[in-house]
Amino acid sequence: GSTNATGTSARFKNPWGITTDGTNLYVADRNNHTIRKIVIATGAVTTLAGSPGATGSSNATGISARFKYPNGITTDGTNLYVTDENNHTIRKIVISTGVVTTLAGSPGSTGSTNGTSTSARFKYPSGITTDGKNLYVADGDNNKIRKIVIATGVVTTFAGSTTSGSADGTGTAARFKYPRGITTDGTNLFVVSDNHLVRKIVISTAAVTTLAGSTSSGSTDGTGTSARFNSPRGINTDGTNLYVVDASNNTIRKIVISTGVVTTIAG
Repeated sequence: GSTNATGTSARFKNPWGITTDGTNLYVADRNNHTIRKIVIATGAVTTLAGSPGATGSSNATGISARFKYPNGITTDGTNLYVTDENNHTIRKIVISTGVVTTLAGSPGSTGSTNGTSTSARFKYPSGITTDGKNLYVADGDNNKIRKIVIATGVVTTFAGSTTSGSADGTGTAARFKYPRGITTDGTNLFVVSDNHLVRKIVISTAAVTTLAGSTSSGSTDGTGTSARFNSPRGINTDGTNLYVVDASNNTIRKIVISTGVVTTIAG
């Protein structure tokens, strides 16, 4: 459903991405095509932007704006940034006002073009994270990690190529297969993808390495490439560890960043 209420009285429909500013949670309520706000202290749920069941790409304020299967979401504390997956765009929402604009991409127009703001193209963008100055987007069907300078809207390809694969390398020499989730500790990016891998990208150099997993699926706990995952989707970090939504294993996995040791912590 799409009911705004408190706690278990509220309703969502296939919620996907989630982020926090420390006071509130913000959820990409994917199949409602809305962005929801949850006050952490009370559990009160409201719709910040979008209208339940109404798809589109309109820029506007609050419930007058439209999304089409919003997926990933992140915040710099002032704004939310959303991967509007089926519009192939990156949207910006001012938290204090609910004003929604398109930061990059063009609604309904797919591609992999680098450019500024609406001249850039994406193809089913999924996860998104920020270091405060830049956004990093898991551009799923382009098999790329894209970088967006928040201040200017300039979009570049940070790592990967439209050719899928699992090769480690620097920048466009690296390969991904449908990257889905992405997070950052401020120094590195960490990416999960459909080839059952957890990858590390050094932000300063764009050097990509495989932190854990193998292109062979499984559920084995272990260190580095001896561990196995099965279609990991979400990833987050506390700065010391990574936490992975290992979707097809129905588990939550923990990876110690410094050692690559993988354990199952839930499920």
